[in-house]
Amino acid sequence: MTKNLLDSIQSPVDLRALSPDKLPKVASEIRELMIDVVSKCGGHLAPSLGTVELTLALHYVFNTPTDKLVWDVGHQAYTHKILTGRKDVFHTLRQYGGISGFPRVSESEYDTLSVGHASTSISGALGMAMGRDIKHENHSVVAIIGDGSLSGGLALEGLNNTGSSLTNMTIILNDNEMSISKNVGALSRYLTRVLTDKRYNKIKTEIWDRLGTTGVGKGIRSLVSSIDDVVKHLVIPGKLFEDMGLRYLGPVDGHNINSMIDIFKFVKNTNGPQLVHVITKKGKGYSFAENDATKYHGVGSFTRETGDVIKIASQTPTFSDIFGKTLVEIARKRDDIVAITAAMRDGTKMAEFSKEFPNRFFDVGIAEGHAVTFAAGLATKGLIPVIALYSTFLQRAFDHMIHDVALDKHHVVFCIDRAGLVGDDGPTHHGMFDLSFVRSIPDVVIMAPRNENELRHMFHTAVEGVKGPVVIRYPRGGGVGVPLDTELRMLPIGVPQVITEGKKIAIVAIGDFFSKAENVRTILKEKGFSPALIDAQFVKPLDHTFYQMLFREYQYIVTLENNSLAGGFGSALLELAETLEITPTPVFIRFGLPDAFVTHGDLKSLHKNNGLDEASIVERILRRIG
Repeated sequence: MTKNLLDSIQSPVDLRALSPDKLPKVASEIRELMIDVVSKCGGHLAPSLGTVELTLALHYVFNTPTDKLVWDVGHQAYTHKILTGRKDVFHTLRQYGGISGFPRVSESEYDTLSVGHASTSISGALGMAMGRDIKHENHSVVAIIGDGSLSGGLALEGLNNTGSSLTNMTIILNDNEMSISKNVGALSRYLTRVLTDKRYNKIKTEIWDRLGTTGVGKGIRSLVSSIDDVVKHLVIPGKLFEDMGLRYLGPVDGHNINSMIDIFKFVKNTNGPQLVHVITKKGKGYSFAENDATKYHGVGSFTRETGDVIKIASQTPTFSDIFGKTLVEIARKRDDIVAITAAMRDGTKMAEFSKEFPNRFFDVGIAEGHAVTFAAGLATKGLIPVIALYSTFLQRAFDHMIHDVALDKHHVVFCIDRAGLVGDDGPTHHGMFDLSFVRSIPDVVIMAPRNENELRHMFHTAVEGVKGPVVIRYPRGGGVGVPLDTELRMLPIGVPQVITEGKKIAIVAIGDFFSKAENVRTILKEKGFSPALIDAQFVKPLDHTFYQMLFREYQYIVTLENNSLAGGFGSALLELAETLEITPTPVFIRFGLPDAFVTHGDLKSLHKNNGLDEASIVERILRRIG
């Protein structure tokens, strides 16, 4: 029986003990392990399959962890995890108590920067390189960034600063022509053209290098250096990077381990900032992922033999699905609706809109800040921009929301997907801060639906009933399964909906935690209490008349929210009680996410661990009531 080489690798030291001819077999074994584990627990399969050989070559040449590898986003780092002491626990990937799906500094000394968002690697790596220089240390720093992430403004800022720094640092540009959805934009088209541009390599190998072999030739080369510079502008794929101060090398076949080992050895011993352009195929080695890299970018469990994703029976439409259909429904009636997303067309369910209204759809790439300011510009022309972003990515556009949209009260509709805890992807993807930071912006209307039917009415209200910025936030996953109203109706701004009257205790829930509030009320009723149940609907503004009545009528106000307690909905009610000078002030019992970064895992475990399961909520309420 052929020995499994991967069994002998516990760290990159073991990898470097192998001869290069053994590495393709290691790559094959890693792919088998990766496909097997992700098929059971889900994860970012296609990106990591595309970087197996690249990662092997990096760890083979660079002396990690002394040399620093800085991953961008990190969804392509599964091979990195397997090689750096986490092979035996790889089966716990993204599970509660298991290893993270992304690099985490707290998890391994090989993880140099905790990541999860795009475009951070170059800036982080440059900081490490400059810090190394200040401390007179001697090691390599390598940033690995995908071509999709390169469209992010932070990446371009990092490139600009790196080129002017003159420090020793290497950037690996992993070019697979994909981010999550297909890449868009001029930079992506520029990099794609490299794949068919053979002119410079032909000139260099057949003419230029030969000139350097003779004395006369060397003289000619020195005389035509300025002409060479002109030629480079016309035919060198990497002239853009060279103009920024980086030495460009490539493109290199990202699945040829020997070629990458040779070029990585060269850059390791070469001074100055360098960029190595590597061409890879997303999903490499698994035909289903190769043919549909978007589907297998982030995938749930699936049958590896057929590639079929395992779906939960009788799954209700997701909040995202309902948003996408409602957007199209309203856009058919209003030609002033335009839609914007940031490389997440499919995830935010804008695909149908993009096909039906291609001239009114804009995918700006991984550039959330630009998306928001771009929307402000569209709004100045009387259009109503609808921006769909994940909550955790909206954080990157906070300044643009304040400065470019809210300041001039532009009518921009923000549809914030994946709000609250999202589960397996962990702290970089939990949308637990949006209510807190958006609530601090003046003149913004904030809504959160308890079910998919309410989401439809909120979206209608956002378009027809608000004249400034408005935010609707909703969770990941399936809705409640309620029937959908045929006619859309307006909601009175800021006014909650009383579901059930009660005595002494009022449970006020916002968004998807309403279903948890219903269960809590049922348990309390069984214990002899009669709480009121209220769907807040709005986080901002808050109707003063309604809440003044509520605060005076009920002794205990219980709030539930799928958001950080710090600055969230419960805090808003506390602040309102102070503003209204209610005497005596009711006792507030607030339930929400802690002032801490919540780990990854299934939602049931995360809720229980943070005291947000129904039993824990009831126990605490009873304890406070005494």
